Amino acid sequence: MSLVDLIARADERGLAASGLACLDRCVPLLGGDDEILRPLWGNLTDASDAAEWGGLLEQIRGKPGIAGDPVEEDGDGGDEAVLLARRMLAAAPAERTAAQLRAWADACSVASLRIHRLLDPADDPASLDSRRAGSIEDMPPLAAAELRRQVTVLEVLAGHGAGGLRRALEVSVEGRRVLRAVVSRRARGRG
Repeated sequence: MSLVDLIARADERGLAASGLACLDRCVPLLGGDDEILRPLWGNLTDASDAAEWGGLLEQIRGKPGIAGDPVEEDGDGGDEAVLLARRMLAAAPAERTAAQLRAWADACSVASLRIHRLLDPADDPASLDSRRAGSIEDMPPLAAAELRRQVTVLEVLAGHGAGGLRRALEVSVEGRRVLRAVVSRRARGRG
């Protein structure tokens, strides 16, 4: 099943985890510590109260240095990958409902894949739409791994519900480590 199909069929928890996982993997671009989104992950368990999502989200957005201005650009035109990550956080819905989360999860999927393509030195001749629809031939490795992670998160949650949260978080942590290494290598290359 394609990534687009998985998002279309996902329930509220799957959609929230999908968007959150994409954002979590991009935390190295936001300047936050690795645990910054942990309260939102905790809000997806069976024992949690969905009504607390918005308050938790605002606390995270209010942390010093975490997001900056999602439309602000540096004097050199800004770093598109950082801006995309900031926009993912800024666009997160205040209410944890399937209707609001579906658009966010879809937008986070696209943004995260764009970020990974921007940071991958190999060019990708195919459109993101075709990649998300399942065409992965000759896809650059960094973006291909991100696509696999997005699919895995949605499949795990569709198959295991709240029981799949731990695996979804593990997939995100793995992706975050990879992106952190790429961002670090890129920063050393500039310096």
